[in-house]
Amino acid sequence: MADFTLPELGENIASGDVLRVLVKPGDQLAKDQPVVELETDKATIEVPSSVEGKISAVNVKQGDKVKVGQVILTVADSAEGQEGRKAEGQESRAEGREGGKERQEGGKERQEGGKERQEGERGRQEGERGRQEGGEARQEGGTETQAEVTPKRAESKPSPAKAEKADRAEAVGANTAAKVPSGDPGLEQHVEGARRETAADKAGTKRAAAEPADADEAPEAPQRTQKEEPQPRGQKVVDISRGARQQAESAAAPEMPPAPAAPSVRRMARELGVDVNEVSGSGPAGRISVDDVKAHAKRIVATPGRGGAAAVPLPDFTRFGEIDRQPMRAVRRKTAEHLSAAWQTIPHVTQFDLADVTALEELRKKYAKQVEAAGGNLTVTAIAVKVVASALRVFPHFNASIDLAADEIIVKKYVNIGVAVDTDRGLLVPVIRNADQKNIVQLAVELAQLSEKARTRKIALEEMQGGSFSISNLGGIGGTYFTPIVNAPEVAILGISRARVEPVYQKDTGQFAPRTMLPLSLSYDHRAIDGADGIRFLRWVAEALEQPFLLSLQG
Repeated sequence: MADFTLPELGENIASGDVLRVLVKPGDQLAKDQPVVELETDKATIEVPSSVEGKISAVNVKQGDKVKVGQVILTVADSAEGQEGRKAEGQESRAEGREGGKERQEGGKERQEGGKERQEGERGRQEGERGRQEGGEARQEGGTETQAEVTPKRAESKPSPAKAEKADRAEAVGANTAAKVPSGDPGLEQHVEGARRETAADKAGTKRAAAEPADADEAPEAPQRTQKEEPQPRGQKVVDISRGARQQAESAAAPEMPPAPAAPSVRRMARELGVDVNEVSGSGPAGRISVDDVKAHAKRIVATPGRGGAAAVPLPDFTRFGEIDRQPMRAVRRKTAEHLSAAWQTIPHVTQFDLADVTALEELRKKYAKQVEAAGGNLTVTAIAVKVVASALRVFPHFNASIDLAADEIIVKKYVNIGVAVDTDRGLLVPVIRNADQKNIVQLAVELAQLSEKARTRKIALEEMQGGSFSISNLGGIGGTYFTPIVNAPEVAILGISRARVEPVYQKDTGQFAPRTMLPLSLSYDHRAIDGADGIRFLRWVAEALEQPFLLSLQG
């Protein structure tokens, strides 16, 4: 038996909804034969099989939501499959035997290393005993030297002044309050770890002060000052005004390890404006997935004080009448997530203008048959794609993305225009690549083909990726102006509404004349584009539409 699991479907795609199951139990399955049709966030995909044989069980049905790695179906072993698994088993056993040999050799090496560590430990112990014996010898030698230098008549008691000086010198090596440089001026600190003065020491000092001084006393040994005496090994300087807090404050904050996330997951987090280090991973060892990033973004949107409105609990609608709960489809779910994140993270500005397209409409009707013969439709959208592609060459900062993590603006050298298409599944945005290198006829033909693919669910995911600017035309439905949401990580989008005939004052004649006026709405990311640049871009587009001779029909 062999299981076929859902393979990787593409970047940032972790699951899909089953639209159709193309096989059934008992069918003979061949490799690369489609088994299910899935609807992902933006595309419909036929998933081919990587196994072959007779299907014994199908584990999914229409409407199921399946994840990458989930078992789709099970097939009985074919002859080729059995032979292949047999060969794989033999190879695995051979590798296991080799691994056993390597483990045995590694065990021998570890034993030898243990012996070496034991010998090293014995050497360290002998060295420690040698150091202790050397210390005792030095102490004995110092005692003998002091006895030889001091004359016999030094047995007489020193003067009180001399005794006090000697006591103060010894007190430095004992326990005394010393001025130790620190970050706080005048801070008095203690030196710990030295001998404390006893009551017997104090009594001896008093007796020495009471004895009369001897005029013939021996020469006084040099006094040991605090600066000359090195601190005993192991001493600690403790701030008595702060206590143990000083160590905590001086300790460096531990550096946080990087979040366990793949590059594609980090890219998704940047696009959604999410700090990947704040995301809790649900995978093995806390690994972060795309679903974790999306769930975190949803929580941010629903959390008060983080830029999103608090989630308001819904009332019980059944109190007011009959309802029908319908599952949110993949396209609608993805649209809701993407646009919510874009609205929350991008400071939107929308500017409006009117373009006089009277002359353009005359040319469009004149050449419509020629473009139709080539397989396209000469629509306002197709012409707008050419105009915007040319405008992006004049205003390259509109053809960009913001990388907040690197504090950079990424300016793209290519011009790929996404066009919003209304389908029964929701809004899809196919991308016309290298639009600046194509003429209006080519653009019209490609736009018609992509729109048909989107509506018939045949468009591939790759055909909806890589856009650098988007256009949304609602003129076929109606309306005047609207505020399109920027399609992140892009920085601008152009909205087109329905053209209408209006009386417009003509300066050359001093009369009002009927003119076809086209409403334009430009939304942009104010982090990358200033208002003055926004209106300059929009006016350039409007003037290009008003004077069609600036853009030749053939490119």
